[in-house]
Amino acid sequence: MTTLVMAGHGARDERWSAVLADLAGRVRRLRPGHRVRLAFLELSTPPLADVLAASVGPVVVVPLLLAGGYHAHVDLPAIIAGVRPDARVAGPLGPHPLLTSVLARRLDAAGLRPGDAVVLGAAGSADPSALDDVRAAARLLSVRLSRPVTAAFAAGGTPTLADALTRARTTRTAPRVAVASYLLAPGHFHGRLADSSADLVSAPLGADDDLAALVWTRFDEAQASSRSSLTMSPALSSREGSESAPVNVS
Repeated sequence: MTTLVMAGHGARDERWSAVLADLAGRVRRLRPGHRVRLAFLELSTPPLADVLAASVGPVVVVPLLLAGGYHAHVDLPAIIAGVRPDARVAGPLGPHPLLTSVLARRLDAAGLRPGDAVVLGAAGSADPSALDDVRAAARLLSVRLSRPVTAAFAAGGTPTLADALTRARTTRTAPRVAVASYLLAPGHFHGRLADSSADLVSAPLGADDDLAALVWTRFDEAQASSRSSLTMSPALSSREGSESAPVNVS
């Protein structure tokens, strides 16, 4: 049986770890009998390297990251290469319509009104591809809400959250500006969103059944990709072998 290892970043805030533990429980309940482990890149326990080393049999690592970036492209692969180079690695969680559904529900619970302007507030990154992932998530939310949604960043990326809020107030006639928290759990970055000048800030994505379903979606995609590679490799070898084999013309 393949083990699903959910790899979160980690945080000093205990609320963050509690949310991830709750999410792991929801993931397990969706597919009873499957092996599911929760691990972290840093700050929280257990460390990813320890969980990978203790996992028996095939492993698929699903990063609990909303976008690509340094952690997805550097930190995570380095840990896996050092402990379980045979492990398959899924893509980051976002962007995805299931995340859009959770964002929409969180905004509704926060009191979003039809005329409100919306900003998608994310942590940010120095990696342009990670910022592009967040902007793609903003486009999905824009379609869902039938209004413009601007991606903004609390740290690392433009526009900054402050600039996006100022622009929303000065260039639109919306009576209020709402921030959709594009974060997994409470912590430092959500605190920065909450302390902004926004009229309302939604709760983080949190432990949600749609998020748990998305974890399994990424797991299945990694499994399917692996099977596809295994199927193609023998076929390619056979084709190359037949083309390079000597031909008897006598």
